[in-house]
Amino acid sequence: MSYFVYILECDDNTLYTGIATDVQRRLDEHNNSDKGAKYTKIRRPVKLVYSEAQDDRSSASKREHAIKKLKRKEKLELINA
Repeated sequence: MSYFVYILECDDNTLYTGIATDVQRRLDEHNNSDKGAKYTKIRRPVKLVYSEAQDDRSSASKREHAIKKLKRKEKLELINA
């Protein structure tokens, strides 16, 4: 099973980073259900601006952590690369 690290742009222009096995399903949850993160629930709608595949959950979690530590400018560079 592949895992994906993704970045969402929220309605207030903040960025949210997460992991999922199905990015489109997760995007739908963030926008339309109670399963979305607390952070994104009050910042809807959100849109997918970046995703990358990882081999397993461990790799995805490590990459998610690394991205979360980046400054906003660095995240935007990653998104636009």
